[in-house]
Amino acid sequence: MGNPVFWEKIEPVSVALAPLSFIYAAGWAVYLGLYQTGIKRAKRPHQPVICVGNLRVGGTGKTPLTIEIARILVDAGHKVAISASGYGSPGSEEASLAPEGPLLASRWGDEPALMRIKLPSVPLIIGRNRVRAAALCHEHFPDHVMLMDDGFQHLPLAKDLTIVIDPKSENRLCFPAGPYRETVLTSGRADLIFPNDRFDVVRTEGLVSTSDGSPATARKVDLVLCALARPEAFFESLENHGWRFSRKLIKGDHDPLQSESLLQMTPKGSTILCSAKDWVKILERPDLADYQWLIADYEVRVEPKEEFRQWLIDQLGKKNDAS
Repeated sequence: MGNPVFWEKIEPVSVALAPLSFIYAAGWAVYLGLYQTGIKRAKRPHQPVICVGNLRVGGTGKTPLTIEIARILVDAGHKVAISASGYGSPGSEEASLAPEGPLLASRWGDEPALMRIKLPSVPLIIGRNRVRAAALCHEHFPDHVMLMDDGFQHLPLAKDLTIVIDPKSENRLCFPAGPYRETVLTSGRADLIFPNDRFDVVRTEGLVSTSDGSPATARKVDLVLCALARPEAFFESLENHGWRFSRKLIKGDHDPLQSESLLQMTPKGSTILCSAKDWVKILERPDLADYQWLIADYEVRVEPKEEFRQWLIDQLGKKNDAS
């Protein structure tokens, strides 16, 4: 399933787990302190490295923001290589350069497979070992900006610029009482945190297409299939854009969707709507071709657009000059 419901707001279970949350936060602060005091030193096999991360787990939109920043950098004349964890896939175990062309989500992860569709000419380095990923970037793409999707809490790798998403949330407790990986007290090392008084991330939603890429015209489906961290937010967005559905099928975030019984309760020919991140996994299921598929996607932009573009290019220039 997705994130626990009590992570979204303070509830009795959150209060009950709060002592464990404080222990977790203290442990993180000690770990961070080892790097801040120089007892441990981050490695720097490649420069520049830009990290797009978050303070809380899942569902904040950092992958769409990573894609948007990659486009901004490419449009500005920079060469970009993306480092992604490939969470839950065999490719996540270490770090390796993904092959060119379409990627199998079952091998490389759903987010890298989606990135390849949206950024077909941008190299992808997949794996949780970000130090190794940076070394591979330096070996194969020494003149590229390495753009990290996630990894703000990955302290062994030195970053040159860090951009963090922290949407408003009633529950700001750390694991396990809340969704936070660290407290706001330790987030000051980020160069930019969204939202702020200067910039905000705006979602372009309601982009629903058929499996052949045509805009969807109907507003009613038989089933919504969802394997996201925050499924209720996905359903709410669909309803806000006028979509109606008879049933919901919720799977865990990054679920591979390869079970033979996945749609055993859904008649052939039914219309099913899923997210773009889930669609890249359905593409590997020719046995599901008898269903009518609709794909819901969204993208983000930073407003004001031109001001953020200039800020990003300026910051990158300053980091390059400093190095």
